[in-house]
Amino acid sequence: MLAAAVQACSVVIHWLCALLTRQNPLEMKRVKVVVVGAGVVGSSTAVCIAETLTNCSVTLMGDRFTPDTTSDIAAGILICAPFPDIPLERQQKWFKDTIDHLLTIAQSEEASDAGVLLSSGWQLHKSVPVDKKPFWSEFVLGFRTMTDQELKRFPNHKFGQAFTTVKCECSNYLPWLEKRFRKAGGQVVKQKVNNLQELSTQGYDVIVNCSGLGAKTLVEDSQVYPVRGQVLKVHAPWLQHFIRDGEGQSYIYPGMHSVTIGGTRQADDWRLEPDPGDSQNILERCSRLEPSLRRARVLGVSVGLRPSRKNVRLERELLLLGGRQVDVVHNYGHGGWGVTLSWGTALEALSLVRQCLYQRPPSSRL
Repeated sequence: MLAAAVQACSVVIHWLCALLTRQNPLEMKRVKVVVVGAGVVGSSTAVCIAETLTNCSVTLMGDRFTPDTTSDIAAGILICAPFPDIPLERQQKWFKDTIDHLLTIAQSEEASDAGVLLSSGWQLHKSVPVDKKPFWSEFVLGFRTMTDQELKRFPNHKFGQAFTTVKCECSNYLPWLEKRFRKAGGQVVKQKVNNLQELSTQGYDVIVNCSGLGAKTLVEDSQVYPVRGQVLKVHAPWLQHFIRDGEGQSYIYPGMHSVTIGGTRQADDWRLEPDPGDSQNILERCSRLEPSLRRARVLGVSVGLRPSRKNVRLERELLLLGGRQVDVVHNYGHGGWGVTLSWGTALEALSLVRQCLYQRPPSSRL
């Protein structure tokens, strides 16, 4: 009698499992997910998906990988300006999730390999800002207003903030992420993606678009535009604290092997060649903030195009590609804040991918 009851229960459980499987057709097979774009946003997103959704086969695809991405050029300091049309609470979560993730690495034995370190310093303002406490101030360490004594060092500035944040050097961090991605079973493919339809024909069930500036042509997003940034690497090992002008035009960020000084913010400028005039201007501006830089040796000059947009695009939609409906998750348009928001937006993109496995969302576009 007991055996018959057990057998009956087994039949019911089997029937329920079969019913659930029919309700979730994507779970009947190993779901193929492709992440397009191998910068810090794409790499972070690929790691989050591969490590969390074990029923997915995840491919990271792009035409440029480290050390040839825009992320490799970024100074990688965790500071951010708000996007105008995104709820501040959402942006705070992106920032908090990212800095918490990187703080964990910074306090681990992986810190050196990952290129993640704590960085303390000052953000300066020529006049008192309307918002004396940025939206991210509660998530960095020891945020406070600078004292009058501290400000005496910077006579052209009237107000300042002192705090400790995280610096993430992508020349180390991206290879570290790729290793972590491969360990989770991820596949890496170096390939230029011309349109989303070709990914559909390759059999991918979910496409995650982290193409950055490439989204301008890949999904014909006219809101995406480049903001040219030029930085110098200098040898100045005596500098231990960062200095940043509040407007973000001039900054000095000590790192693991050199000091990054910058910069430029040249909208709709596609030039990738270093501009000697910009280099000279950067040196002059930063030397006014830190006179000892006049004797620093320049190690190199780099130029990158920030993938800018009025607002980050982080959403899902359902597209008809190659005669079939394909779920697409967009995660791009971070501008100069790619490193700062990378892990937070990756976690939200992961949540959207998870939703794709259970439901078909209505088509939408921001």
